[in-house]
Amino acid sequence: MSALNVLLVTYSFPPAGGVGVLRAASLARYLPGQGIRLHVLTARNASAVGADASLLNEIPAEVEVHRTVTLDIPFGIKKLIKRVIMRGGAPAAKAAAASAGGRPGFLKRIVQDILLPDPQVTWLPALTRAARHIVKAKQIDVVVITVPPFSSVLLVERLRRQFPHLAIVVDFRDEWLSTTIDLVSFSHSERARRLAIAAEASAVKNATAVVAVTEVARREIQGRYPEEPAGKFHHVPNGFDASRLRPLLASSVSRLEGKIIVAYVGTIYPSTDPTALVEALLSLPAEVRSRFTLRFIGHIEEPRYREALLQLGDTVELKGYMPQHEALRAMSEADYALLITHDRLNVSAKFYDYIGARKPILACIHPDGDVRRLLEGLRAGWWAGSDDVEGMRSLFIDAAARGDALQAAFQPDAAKVAQFERKVLAERYAQLLYDLAGKGCEADSPARAAGAEA
Repeated sequence: MSALNVLLVTYSFPPAGGVGVLRAASLARYLPGQGIRLHVLTARNASAVGADASLLNEIPAEVEVHRTVTLDIPFGIKKLIKRVIMRGGAPAAKAAAASAGGRPGFLKRIVQDILLPDPQVTWLPALTRAARHIVKAKQIDVVVITVPPFSSVLLVERLRRQFPHLAIVVDFRDEWLSTTIDLVSFSHSERARRLAIAAEASAVKNATAVVAVTEVARREIQGRYPEEPAGKFHHVPNGFDASRLRPLLASSVSRLEGKIIVAYVGTIYPSTDPTALVEALLSLPAEVRSRFTLRFIGHIEEPRYREALLQLGDTVELKGYMPQHEALRAMSEADYALLITHDRLNVSAKFYDYIGARKPILACIHPDGDVRRLLEGLRAGWWAGSDDVEGMRSLFIDAAARGDALQAAFQPDAAKVAQFERKVLAERYAQLLYDLAGKGCEADSPARAAGAEA
């Protein structure tokens, strides 16, 4: 039986860091163990929040990584332009706009009329040429395109025209049209929305399969295309890497004397806006708030979020971006992990690291979202609505009152949590790829047979 040849298309890949690379990195790490000959096509100079070379060291030597140049602008400049366009910008941002011709409206037209559906669309010409070459030269059976950036879905139709029988998977790490386009899109113009709608519809039509990382997102996407067969839409969630977390679970940690450490890992941006949480924390009785230290580990996208958090004074520590192994170490030293999301459909990848590290979660979340279903089903922590100031205030009062009884109160469902190990999920993904290619799976795994549904 011949091995399955798979091309994984991902804009960001190690040594780029940040949560956006972890799904692709884990597939590259574990799919070869399922008899898959894997090729990765990525951008050599991808815009990224930071670097994490340790992730690259985990990729098996047999994975062939193809890197092409993209014209995408660097991460910091991109955020500066976004502030100019979306809010008029801070004085420094306005000065930068002035030096470029003094016309913020000109920058706005570039984004709205050219860089759509997102600035990473500049990668598309090189991506298309490279993908076509690799599919032919490496006799690829299945192409997996993971997004965001959502502009990569434009590759689907281009490949379909040249390879009518090629199996193509669109892997949505975030649901696009119901949530992400409003919460964190680079452009909110009506033209951007129309193009996004058309791009997704074309990708879904031309794809062999569509994968979402939450069941709610899968249903949301499928519901937009009732003419497509239900069997085209699949759910393979994100997860945690047990091999990274196991040493942390075995090691002892030292904590600040008398303090309750609450750690947040990840980017602060519109979807994770902490403003309401800050209001809730400021309303706590002084003797309660003084017991907490909140550590924010990760990039803070906008000055207004940093300014809001700094209102907490000595209660808050802003650590900035860290490579994943450092971020996980810092998280392991906390009593609680903090989760913030206003998103109804998407589940942050950090959620799975939290549960894999067996950290009780204090969650400020959309009350009707998939995160709540998972949190309650896994018994992974306690939650309040992300806009419910009084509810979040009570959440922290209860955490303070729990004190030394935390270990007895926190009893997650270990069997359900184990189903979210990335190795297990990669086995499940591999089975889907074999099925799409019409080949039998060379590796046989009880974990894959059992599936990974919570």
